Amino acid sequence: MRDIGVEVESPVGDWDGDENCPFYGSLRLRGQIIEGTVSRLGMMNTIVVERQHIRHMVKFERYEKRTRRYPAHLPSCIGEINVGDQVRIMECRPLSKTVAFCVIERGDAE
Repeated sequence: MRDIGVEVESPVGDWDGDENCPFYGSLRLRGQIIEGTVSRLGMMNTIVVERQHIRHMVKFERYEKRTRRYPAHLPSCIGEINVGDQVRIMECRPLSKTVAFCVIERGDAE
């Protein structure tokens, strides 16, 4: 297993030869680390992670909730992930038209 430069738990699953794996393949990670909730599964090796944040509206002196969705690559070595699980994703090079993040760690289910 390769060191990815971030303090994360070791993956529990088996590697299936995917080159876009940061732990066993050749994918390099850089940039921001985001924590969010898995909102969609079903794409091949890709999940959608949602993160909610609060934004202050100066004109109306109120706050609004905003949601940002990040498509992220799911390496096979991470293991089983379900909708509602907390995960950490990290930025990488673009893997497809929409995917530029990779799952590095899974957290506890809500």
